Amino acid sequence: MNLPFEPQRQTQDYQASDAAHHIHAFVDQKALNAEGPRVMVRGEGLYLWDSEGKRYLDGMSGLWCTQLGYGRKDLTAAAAAQMDQLAYYNMFFHTTHPAVIELSELLFSLLPGHYSHVIYTNSGSEANEVLIRTVRRYWQVLGKPQKKIMIGRWNGYHGSTLAASALGGMKFMHEMGGLIPDVAHIDEPYWYAQGGELTPAEFGRRCALQLEEKILELGAQNVAGFIAEPFQGAGGMIFPPESYWPEIQRICRQYDVLLCADEVIGGFGRTGEWFAHQHFGFEPDTLSIAKGLTSGYLPMGGLVLSKRMAEALVERGGVFAHGLTYSGHPVAAAVALANLKALRDEGIVRQVKDDTGPYLHTLLHEVFGNHPLIGEIQGTGLLAALQFVEDKGTRKRFANENDLAWQCRTFGFEEGVIIRSTLGRMIMAPALVASRAELDELVDKTRIAVDRTARIAGKL
Repeated sequence: MNLPFEPQRQTQDYQASDAAHHIHAFVDQKALNAEGPRVMVRGEGLYLWDSEGKRYLDGMSGLWCTQLGYGRKDLTAAAAAQMDQLAYYNMFFHTTHPAVIELSELLFSLLPGHYSHVIYTNSGSEANEVLIRTVRRYWQVLGKPQKKIMIGRWNGYHGSTLAASALGGMKFMHEMGGLIPDVAHIDEPYWYAQGGELTPAEFGRRCALQLEEKILELGAQNVAGFIAEPFQGAGGMIFPPESYWPEIQRICRQYDVLLCADEVIGGFGRTGEWFAHQHFGFEPDTLSIAKGLTSGYLPMGGLVLSKRMAEALVERGGVFAHGLTYSGHPVAAAVALANLKALRDEGIVRQVKDDTGPYLHTLLHEVFGNHPLIGEIQGTGLLAALQFVEDKGTRKRFANENDLAWQCRTFGFEEGVIIRSTLGRMIMAPALVASRAELDELVDKTRIAVDRTARIAGKL
C-alpha cells in the first residue's frame, strides 16, 4: 500500500522510544508499553493514518475538538502568517495585539448578548482553574468574601489539573491527587442508570433539587457557584432530562449562586447551536471554552464572563491578580479566528442543526433502535451515545459493562473507526464537516463493532 506519508522510522522504533519517555493519559502505562501504541502520522478531513498505513475514520474529532477535520489549509496558513508577523507577545505590561482583539470581536458576535469579556487560557483545564479564582474574586468585590464554595456533579469532568479535577466528580481522579477545600458535589442526572421508577421529567427535577438541598446544607451565603457541563462528555455523553436545566437555573437565581457552564466539549457547533447551553435553553453566568475554539490545531481556551460579572471586576475590582504567559497567544488567536470564520461563513453550524445532525440520529435509530445490546440512544447534532444494556425491560446494565465497551472500542479500531467507550456507553462525535457518506461509514463500522461485542455478551 502506498502511504500518504512515509514515516522516517519503523513503528517498533517509535513505540520503544515512546515507552522510554512518556506517561500517557488515563492508561496503564506498563500494559501500553507491552502492547505498543498506535503511531498516527497523518490526518485529512475525517481520516487518520497510522505508521502501518491503516486508515481510520475519526469518529471522536480527536478529543471532541477537530470541528473542521484535519488538514485545513486555511488554518495552517493563518498560523504561518501570524508567525511571520508576530510569533509571540504577551498580554502583560499594558500590551495587547491585533490577533486577540479580532478574535474576541468575532467571539462575542457569536455569543449571546449578555456576555462581554473573556480571560484566555491554554486549555479547558486552565479555564476551570481560572474559573474558581474569578468567581471567588467576584464575590469579594461585591463584599461577600465568604462565598467560596463551588458545587459540581459526581461523574462530571472539568479537566485534569488539581482544582479542575476537584470540581469534577470522578472519584478515581480524586484518589490520585486529592481534593481542594470548599468543593462539594451532587448527583449526576443519569436517568437510564439511576432513574428507577421515576419518569425522566420526575428524575430530572429530583436531581436538580439536590442542588437546592446542598446549598441549604452549606448555607447560601457560603456558596459561590455551581459548575456543570450542559451534557456530560467524558462521563458518558449523558443528556439530562428536559426538566433539569430550568430547575437548576431557578435555584441558582433564587439563592444568588453563579451558574457556570463548562462548554469545553459542547461549544462551537457540536449540538447544532453555537453553544450547548443554547440547545438546553438556559443562561449561564460563565462559559469555560477550549477544544473547538481552534479545532484543536493549537492549544487555546478561555473563561467567558457575563456583563454583570465583568463590570464588577473591571469597575470595582482593582488589580486582577492572574495571568498566563501564553494567554491570548497571537498564533493560537489567529488560528481560532480563522476557525470561527470558517464555521460561520461556511454555514457549518447550521448544517449540523438542519442536515447532518438529524441525518445521523435518524440513521442511529434505524440501525440500533431494536438492537439487542442497545438500551438507549442519546444525543443531538454530531454527538451521540449508545447505552449497553443486559435487560431492556428493567434497564439492567452488565456487571462488566466497562470491559464490554472497551472491547467494542477495540473492535472499532480493528474495523477502521475510532469511537470512545465510557461506563458502558459508546460515544461518537465526528468532525462537524462530516458528509452524509462519512456518517454512513461511521455508523456502519460502529454497527459491526457493536455486533461483534453483542456476540461476546451472548446477545446475538
